[in-house]
This record gives sequence, structure tokens and C-alpha cells, in this order.
Amino acid sequence: MFNIVKREEMAEGTVILNEIQAPLIAAKAKPGQFVILKANEDGERIPLTMADTNPEKGTITIIYMVVGKSTALFKDLKVGQGYQDVIGPLGKPTHIEKTGKVLCVGGGTGVAVLHPITRAMKEAGNHVICVIGSRNKGLLILEDKMKSASHDLRICTDDGSYGHHGFVTDIVKEVLEKQSIKQVVAIGPVPMMKAVCNITKQFNIPTLVSLNPIMIDGTGMCGGCRVTVGNETKFACVDGPEFDGLQVNFDELTLRLKAYCDEEKNCYEDYCRLTD
Repeated sequence: MFNIVKREEMAEGTVILNEIQAPLIAAKAKPGQFVILKANEDGERIPLTMADTNPEKGTITIIYMVVGKSTALFKDLKVGQGYQDVIGPLGKPTHIEKTGKVLCVGGGTGVAVLHPITRAMKEAGNHVICVIGSRNKGLLILEDKMKSASHDLRICTDDGSYGHHGFVTDIVKEVLEKQSIKQVVAIGPVPMMKAVCNITKQFNIPTLVSLNPIMIDGTGMCGGCRVTVGNETKFACVDGPEFDGLQVNFDELTLRLKAYCDEEKNCYEDYCRLTD
């Protein structure tokens, strides 16, 4: 049993933070890696990238949006209770080096994934500009942590309730036109990552994205998480989850994620992460 030592409801109660006792994982995990969690025998195996780790306390932190049956089971877990299974760290860690000015872009719960990467980029000596966005102010997460992890934080909301009224891509284009950015990291809903890459491709700037395809075992055995990158088939669980965004076939990824949408294209299952 992997006990929960801290629980916080964020973003209007639809996004939950769990700090989980997992000392062996916390000792080895690096930014960009993920774990697969299972609440109990009735739950699915859900892959989530770690938002933070604390090797001294032996804990990892995950942040997730309540979408379907299994994340609803996660939400029912209280402090002192725990997950039946937590497996990790899985995937390749983010390649961190000093390159100069780095632009980190996050949307929705993707901000949680972006946080440790942004912090590591700053600690490596890069000047980090960060842009985060959400549909409205109530759904924005980790503002204070992202401010601390970057040199310059910009905020966007779709409805204009906080920060820039518009999409993160508005700020991305503005920054790229005015500053010499050496690398972009974009993590969030698939349409957001695709839109960011469409812009960075015009400037020929290396762009890292973290992909979230359907995943079963997390070891490359099932092939469920396959994605096309540069006309080659890759498995997100062992080759990723991070890839060169300028080479990713986002249209194919979108079609595969829609396997769990209803007839009106509403995303409601835990594996359908087009909008979180």
C-alpha cells in the first residue's frame, strides 16, 4: 500500500494533488518521468507524470483531473489511505542542459508536469520564461510554484478572467518574435501542444513535448502507446514520454485519443486526455 500523506483539492475541486509515500521511486525519479497508479482491484492502471519528488521524505506528488471512473476512485482516497499499486519511475527523464533562454509553456494539468522541468532548467543556469494557461482563473494551478521556478511568468486565461485574455500561443508568438529563445518545452492538451509546435516550427526552434497516448503496461510490451515521430513508430512509455514536437504526428495522436470520446466528441474517460 502506498499511503497518501497530503491531499489538496485544486482548480474548483476538479483537480486533486496527492503526495504519496513511495521512497524507492522518490529516490530515483527525475523530471519528466511518470508512474502508473491503481487505486484498488476495481480500478484501471492510470499513468501520471510526477509533479514533484522529495527523496528526503520519500514522497512523490501527482496532480490529476477527475475525468472518469478510475480518477473518481482516486478522488475518494483520503490522507492515511493509499493506492494499491504505484509503479515507477517509468519513461526517460527530461534532458536538462544550459542552453540560454528557455521558454516553458503549460496548459491545464500539464502545468503540473511542466513544474519540475521548469525548475530543473532554471537550476541548470538557463534564463526561463514560463507561460501557463487555463480556461479560467479558477482552473489555474501552481501559479506560485511556477513563479518561483522561472524568471518571468506569464499567465493566460481563455475567458480573460485572469492575466492575458487569450491562448498561450498568443504569448508564445510574442516572445519568439522579440527574444532569442534556444529551446521550447510545451506540455498540456494535445491541441495546445500542436498549436505551439506550429508556431515554433516557423522559427525553427527545438520544441519538446510530453505525450499522453493510451497506455496499458508501461514497459513497451503492449504497443498501446505507440505514436509516430518523424515517420517512425515510437512507444511513449519507453521511448518517451517526451519527444521532438516538430516531428510528432499530432493528427494521428488525436484520432487515437478519441477512441474514448462519445458521439458528440465529449471526452469523459480517464484515457481520453484531449482537454485536460
